[in-house]
Amino acid sequence: MEVMGTHAGQPVRLAVPGVKNLIAVGSGKGGVGKTTVAVNLAIALGKLGHGVGLLDADIYGPNVPLMVGAEGVPELDGQHIIPLERYGIKLMSMGFLAPGDQPVIWRGPLLHSAIQQFLRNVAWGALDYLVADLPPGTGDVQLSLIQTVPITGAIVVTTPSEVALGDARKAVRMFHQVHVPVLGIVENMSFLLCPHCAERVDVFNSGGGRRTAEELRVPLLAELPLDPEVRAGGDIGLPVAARDGNDPRAVWFLDLARLTASRVAEIGPPASPLVTITD
Repeated sequence: MEVMGTHAGQPVRLAVPGVKNLIAVGSGKGGVGKTTVAVNLAIALGKLGHGVGLLDADIYGPNVPLMVGAEGVPELDGQHIIPLERYGIKLMSMGFLAPGDQPVIWRGPLLHSAIQQFLRNVAWGALDYLVADLPPGTGDVQLSLIQTVPITGAIVVTTPSEVALGDARKAVRMFHQVHVPVLGIVENMSFLLCPHCAERVDVFNSGGGRRTAEELRVPLLAELPLDPEVRAGGDIGLPVAARDGNDPRAVWFLDLARLTASRVAEIGPPASPLVTITD
């Protein structure tokens, strides 16, 4: 049984048993490719030899099952849920429990309960990284996760557009305010390489991610191009990170995974007190 306690007047955040590092992938707004980054990052970390899990914490819009081509209802082993597996990583998503077009219409307490179940009642096993794909914004799910478990660090995904960058700044500052280290910013859809002439086209402006990272004094982890094959891979459940390591699209995410692992090693374990109480 796991019991929340206090330390110096503050709630103790209990680590997920067996999980060394929890990485939160968030964004200030939707439509920036956050889940695409989270899915491909998790797969790339696994290809580097790490034990990896992917928690789809976007309760209202769980897209991970579609993007990895995973179907089925997780089985129970006693009191624990057995996560599904795909591409060598363990998976848990509300999409496995409420499949298809069935909406999830829940208020804050139920969202908090779902996050607790996914963290405490899933048999994640021994993992080097648990990647949590958060919903966009700075709402209840983010706060539930932050208040419940120690987070090694967060990645904020944005595009170069000023609208997305403004919301990305809010997301970075939110993580700072709740004392979650920011591993860095990923600028997605940085540019388009014309398939006919190979000329670079700055569809959503250019350089905004780098300027924002410098302004907020956090690393810029990647500038990922807008590529139709990345979109297509997510639509059919064949993410590009799962391709051969020589494929340039896989290399983008392998490089991101290496930088992420380096940042995790640089930051070290969460500074907040944590107690792991197993059943």
